[in-house]
Amino acid sequence: MSFAHPETAALHAGWRRDPATHAVAVPIYQTTSFQFDDTAQAARLFALQEVAHIYTRISNPTQDAFEQRIAAVEGGVAALAVASGQAASAYAVQNLAHVGDNIVASTDLYGGTWNLFANTLKDQGIEVRFVDPTDPENFRRATDARTRAYYAESLPNPKLEVFPIAEVAAIGRPLGIPLIVDNTAAPIILRPFDHGAAVVVASATKYIGGHGSSIGGVVIDGGNFDWEAHPERQPALHRPDPSYHGAVWVQAAKPLGPVAYVLKMRTTLLRDLGAAVSPFNSFLHIQGLETLALRIREHSRNAEAVADFLAKHPAVTRVIHPSHHTGVAKQRSEHYLPKGRGGLVGFELAGGADAGRAFIDRLKLFYHVANIGDARSLAIHPASTTHSQLSAEEQRATGVSPGYVRLSVGIEHIDDILADLSQALA
Repeated sequence: MSFAHPETAALHAGWRRDPATHAVAVPIYQTTSFQFDDTAQAARLFALQEVAHIYTRISNPTQDAFEQRIAAVEGGVAALAVASGQAASAYAVQNLAHVGDNIVASTDLYGGTWNLFANTLKDQGIEVRFVDPTDPENFRRATDARTRAYYAESLPNPKLEVFPIAEVAAIGRPLGIPLIVDNTAAPIILRPFDHGAAVVVASATKYIGGHGSSIGGVVIDGGNFDWEAHPERQPALHRPDPSYHGAVWVQAAKPLGPVAYVLKMRTTLLRDLGAAVSPFNSFLHIQGLETLALRIREHSRNAEAVADFLAKHPAVTRVIHPSHHTGVAKQRSEHYLPKGRGGLVGFELAGGADAGRAFIDRLKLFYHVANIGDARSLAIHPASTTHSQLSAEEQRATGVSPGYVRLSVGIEHIDDILADLSQALA
């Protein structure tokens, strides 16, 4: 059954009841392995002639229910859940790019992703070319024959200037280059597939799980990109794969639908590198999905009120929030985020880094943690924590200044949130 609205899909997609017990809640299938019917079936499963669970490192029924549900929420055709958002970002690129290849990425990225791209992928022989997304044409200018993908965050953390998804996707599609969008900060309120993205990744740890209790990531295949039309641009999906009986993934996936991208990822990267999500964490992410639409609405409402409060405070020199942008950034916010502006707010204090750290040390309600998207309010000083591995120039490129403070505004009563901010700024 398909659903017209993601709010409904978050509750109903991918699961109705347990076939054995008729339980409505998805069970936690805490098992490593699944018994084969006989040796013939086992052979068919390993040859991809039949689809079923073999080993929880590759798939699990609890994981499968979460994957189906998040794919429906985002409007994709299939998903792969993994152990963390970092694993999701890495797999999304490694699935297409090999030694000597490159991707073009927005400069407006979370610090952990920047470090992954600038250093770890570089060590693996994959070049990441960072460009300013203010001008979408920068992606075309950085493209060459070995470019395999474009990569961006929909609502970049911490700059919070909405990425031009449709514009960059339109540049890449004629060239055979898919746009991969990290939608961690904007689930429900923005669906990148609706604007031409080919792949969506997210840290399920954040708003999807929503309670700071479980690490996980997800890669979602939009099923809307014609991989078969671009054999030279996308050799990873076209050349025989020696790790899987010489499978050509665009052909091997046809009996299952337009899922070549995510099928290859599951049967090669997840199988070999093993960043498997636990069944228990998949269960917790399903619980989070069921209230995601309600929470993201309240996150957005509270964050906008916080941004307005900070904009009027004499100690604050600048507020970073989609509702306070001007020019092109404002236009993109209004176009891409009509259902809410998300739960993140940034601001700068006149006293720089010392003032930022002092403010955080005075907070009482806000938690000082390296996370976003919890139901509770969180705060951090990125320059000395999440983005501290970046050079000063790289920090500026991502939107981090010495005095920048990032808030992940929770769903507490707005009066209590503002009271804590007020006393910490006093």
